[in-house]
Amino acid sequence: MTSHVPDKPALEGLEAKWGPEWESRGTYSFNRSAALDGGRECVYSIDTPPPTASGSLHIGHVFSYTHTDVVARFQRMRGKQVFYPMGWDDNGLPTERRVQNYYGVRCDPTLPYNADFVPPFEGGDGKSSKAADQVPISRRNFIELCEKLTLEDEKQFEELWRTLGLSVDWKQSYRTIGADSIRSSQLAFVRNVARGEAYQAMAPTLWDVTFRTAVAQAELEDKEQPAAYHRLAFAKPDGGTIEIETTRPELLPACVALVAHPDDERYQQYFGTTVKTPLFGVDVPVLAHHLAQPDKGAGIAMICTFGDVTDVVWWRELDLPNRTIMGRDGRIISEAPDVITSEEGQAAYRELAGKTVFSAKQAVVALLKESGELIGDPKPITHQVKFFEKGDKPLEIVSTRQWYIKNGARDEELRARLIELGKELEWHPDFMRVRYENWVGGLTGDWLISRQRFFGVSIPIWYPLDADGNPVYDSPIVASEESLPVDPSSDTAPGYDESQRNAPGGFIGELDVMDTWATSSLTPQLAGGWERDPELWNLVFPYSVRPQGQDIIRTWLFSTMLRSVLEYGEKPWEHAALSGWILDPDRKKMSKSKGNVVTPADILEKHGSDAVRYWAASSRLGTDAGFDPQNPTQIKIGRRLAIKVLNASKFILSFESAADAAVTEPLDLSMLATLRTVVADATSAFESYDHARALETAETFFWTFCDDYLELVKERAYDAEHPGQASAVAALREALSVLLRLFAPFIPFAVDEAWSWWNEGSVHSASWPTVEELTAAGAPELLALAGQALTSIRRAKTDAKASQKATLNEATITGTPDQIGLLAHAEGDLKAVGRIVRLTFTPADTLSVTGVEFAPVDVPTSNHS
Repeated sequence: MTSHVPDKPALEGLEAKWGPEWESRGTYSFNRSAALDGGRECVYSIDTPPPTASGSLHIGHVFSYTHTDVVARFQRMRGKQVFYPMGWDDNGLPTERRVQNYYGVRCDPTLPYNADFVPPFEGGDGKSSKAADQVPISRRNFIELCEKLTLEDEKQFEELWRTLGLSVDWKQSYRTIGADSIRSSQLAFVRNVARGEAYQAMAPTLWDVTFRTAVAQAELEDKEQPAAYHRLAFAKPDGGTIEIETTRPELLPACVALVAHPDDERYQQYFGTTVKTPLFGVDVPVLAHHLAQPDKGAGIAMICTFGDVTDVVWWRELDLPNRTIMGRDGRIISEAPDVITSEEGQAAYRELAGKTVFSAKQAVVALLKESGELIGDPKPITHQVKFFEKGDKPLEIVSTRQWYIKNGARDEELRARLIELGKELEWHPDFMRVRYENWVGGLTGDWLISRQRFFGVSIPIWYPLDADGNPVYDSPIVASEESLPVDPSSDTAPGYDESQRNAPGGFIGELDVMDTWATSSLTPQLAGGWERDPELWNLVFPYSVRPQGQDIIRTWLFSTMLRSVLEYGEKPWEHAALSGWILDPDRKKMSKSKGNVVTPADILEKHGSDAVRYWAASSRLGTDAGFDPQNPTQIKIGRRLAIKVLNASKFILSFESAADAAVTEPLDLSMLATLRTVVADATSAFESYDHARALETAETFFWTFCDDYLELVKERAYDAEHPGQASAVAALREALSVLLRLFAPFIPFAVDEAWSWWNEGSVHSASWPTVEELTAAGAPELLALAGQALTSIRRAKTDAKASQKATLNEATITGTPDQIGLLAHAEGDLKAVGRIVRLTFTPADTLSVTGVEFAPVDVPTSNHS
């Protein structure tokens, strides 16, 4: 075949050349017809993580998505029909926050829609980060801006993914807020309701006062915060006191009991009695519970509704009253609990009403000092406080009405099934399974899925209103499957007309939306056409693999497993591939919240996509990788490899090859025998989801191939009169074909460029190399021995401060009889590359080169160097 090799191969411009070429050829398209012909067994389906379409991608995305892509490319070359979609996670708090800051607006659902609304500015200049500076707009106006901005972000994300060379089938893309996705999310929820898996309840809820929304257990983040222990005196009936220590004296009006451990002898005599709260004079019982910690503070604690999650447990298990004083805005509500009846207590409460947590704490402490019920000075401490993972202020616990999905926290049969399927799932690396099991085993409450936000999938529910206009929450009106998708805030409830909205005897629509994980937990369904395209769904589900970050096992992986178990009773994938984290030069995890992320665009432009992909693929799954943008050593190594592949290909293809030439020379056969082992090992590594080992295996051989084998045979390959010339060229081309395919998943641009110089079609449509296709019957040891001998010859010349082109009149290679017996087969190649006139072999214990005698005049033995 005629080769078309450029004079000066280069990496620059390959992304712009090959990206459009792959797209026009449909190189990465999922071939449904072929999948149907081959059956489910020929399909490799990927439940690709949909990146959050708010802001920009960072180098960590490049890292983990490359891990997925190299496997997709391998499976495609193995003959699989690869279903590799890309989704965009549009809805949720990150998008809302970005829209608020970008356009300088905030949502006020009480405002009417303005068809002519123009945002105050675009691009965010820093003035829009405070709510007071943001223009209030209707929910519909706000959602329109969300949709506009996410679409713009998604275009930029797609461009970056294409530049990186992800072999995604871009026809298989979706948005988590698109019409099909909304229908699928609502359909799954409606079925959860029908089966009794979804329910509504008025209960203590973790609440973010900034975003004014409920937060689920999986979205919590503990942060170290300064605080202080305040020692308070509760009055006993006999005139004495019981002293407790608390970090939250501002919740004193919400105190419902004191609690100590049942075995704590200091307080056993008080169990069943009552004491009066400081300032407010409310009688509260002294109770026993095993969660009380005798060695913490005074050993006895006050239970407030609600200071922390333990308060909720005590409240529920001890059947205590709920005295809510915290509003959804994070301020103390104006109306005091009805148990505060004294004038002094009412007056004290008025000092707190309307204040933030911080101000209320200051006010309470001042009042306690004045009354003498604060014992000593507050003792400063630091402790872990729960935050919403995207929030800036500590969470409060507020009693609200929310929707939940059962997750096994109170259903042992469901929990056991989730654990069982977790064991069936193939984890890469395997130790990640323990994190999943620990999460499932530690669940304390069902999954709270409703959010008091705006840009999300509507909960498809309405509520009838009684004769007084009050919602009848116990009789929700659930949308029919046929009517989906719906928006209860604008669509009319079945059985009513629009004039009855908000009217006594009529209905109201549910305004809450689903948590973003409630939609993202359905990515297999959203991408695979569940209840929309049965043919596709039956081909791809259960998926072959779920690739994702290790930090969202408890959210995305678990929630997807849960939804699959509830709907189908089975796991949604066969494998889970967990990437590690990217660490900055200080070995800290890169994250947007820490402000230490690196955006990849400049890195890709400066070093090239293949070099960046090499860096990412060099790390095993589950292993953290450091990244220093000022000194990206591994990326530079990857660029060197990609350039060497181009140059080595150009060199090999410079030799003319006969179509029917056979590999006959022992050294050539040895090289191919070694390559057979490389192919077997790289294939085994990929099958074990160890892409890094596959890359390392191929790369190690490649440098041996270039540094030793190419040098050893190039004189013979140049010499058209040499009887072994055809064998050398045939072996070089056979090896090049295999090497390009071994590197294809990792450095796809350089490899397809080199492949195109002498093959039709794309290397990414070619088959993965097999052991069987390589010429057999060679001794693998010969190449390694010849390489050692070559190194020794070079070292001898270096030690003599002579040029490597210097001619040797004499040289002796020593070695064991077996070594010498093998090396004799490479005598001609060693003499040619070493420029040795007379080469002898002598038995010895070790392999070395001795008896070196330089020619007085450097007379080259060949015209080639």
